[in-house]
Amino acid sequence: MSSGIYISVPFCRTKCSFCNFASNVFSATVFDKYVAQVCSDVEEAKRHALQLGGELDITVDSIYLGGGTPSVLTASQLHRIFAAVRQNFEITPSYEITVECAPGTIRSEILDTLAACGVNRVSLGVQSFVDKESSSVGRLHTRAVTLDDIARLRAAGIGNIGIDLIAGLPHQTAESWGFSLNETLATGVPHVSVYMLEVDEDSRLGSELLAGGSRYHAHFVPDEDLTADLYLAACERLERGGMQQYEISNFARPVTHGIGLRDSRHNLKYWTQRPYLGFGVDAHSMLTASDDLKAGGVEAVRFATPDSLEMYSLAGTLPEARARQLRSSLTLVDRQAAIEESFFLGLRMNRGVSLEELKLQFGDAAINAYHSTIDELKEAGLLDESANRLRLTPRGRLLSNEVFGRFLSDDATDPDDFHTNRAARETWH
Repeated sequence: MSSGIYISVPFCRTKCSFCNFASNVFSATVFDKYVAQVCSDVEEAKRHALQLGGELDITVDSIYLGGGTPSVLTASQLHRIFAAVRQNFEITPSYEITVECAPGTIRSEILDTLAACGVNRVSLGVQSFVDKESSSVGRLHTRAVTLDDIARLRAAGIGNIGIDLIAGLPHQTAESWGFSLNETLATGVPHVSVYMLEVDEDSRLGSELLAGGSRYHAHFVPDEDLTADLYLAACERLERGGMQQYEISNFARPVTHGIGLRDSRHNLKYWTQRPYLGFGVDAHSMLTASDDLKAGGVEAVRFATPDSLEMYSLAGTLPEARARQLRSSLTLVDRQAAIEESFFLGLRMNRGVSLEELKLQFGDAAINAYHSTIDELKEAGLLDESANRLRLTPRGRLLSNEVFGRFLSDDATDPDDFHTNRAARETWH
């Protein structure tokens, strides 16, 4: 089974006020050391996987550089990362390589490097096409810069472009949100992600909102009801514009002259529990368990790197030091946990989960145990069941964490604390 690779680049030009990820503004002097550490970890991936009890297929069909803003690296640093991956893994001919970029950071030499390294997909952190909204949260780009970047990417042969939007930004109204949606559709990009603003203490804006303050334009943030309405409006407008929703936060156009959608192959690995490896700060991995662990009832292993640059850097390029960090985060996913993940990850997707497939995988009794929970959620209008397939309703998507929590045992990981990588983690709420 082909693996996915996620590489975290936790460096930004500026730290957006809404951001709660393990990224920040750092001096460019640390970039070389960080890239060397990531490349060392890539070289040691097979040994680390074996030590942690995971089965690793070195065949890779998706690579995702996220963060942070990978496009702040130099051309030579990006080349080094991709060279390390290609030297240690076998990339399939039908690969997907995605790089996250902030509008305004795609310098000519970076654009040339992306094309030369085989990048065929770019995710643009636009967030809003209204300049006032963008600047209020610390974004440095404008609508004009974004449109110019899209044109330059296409001219370089990278037409598989995704746009990220956030519902609930300061100063946002139904009218301004409609403008951003219309501008997004007018670009003709094949993929759009729509996130609702997360309010928690891990971001400056979220912390200020919780404190009832006015810094960071917090007093201009729409209330929860309006934010939910904006999300629903996006679902309706994007669908009318030819973009099909395939996951709570993600929309894609149909493939031209083919079958399927221009969805994110990499993110689908997270939601369908396919193996992936993460490298860099706060990078998470999930691998199928080795035969020895399977004999003891373990389905998969999860592990992660530290979520701060300081702690990650302590290991340097010493394989044993990194191995100790990974072992300290190791989680063994047993059969019960695997069932729970199958429900709350599978339900994120519009196609939902097949109860028959789950029964084939885990047995009738294990899945039948959820009948009362499923019936209660259907009664509440949060789940729909047809053709033995379970899906979230539109209301269920708004209250998805409440739905997911119903499938978890008392000692299970809370959905709010479940981490994959930024590539998919943004879509959790």
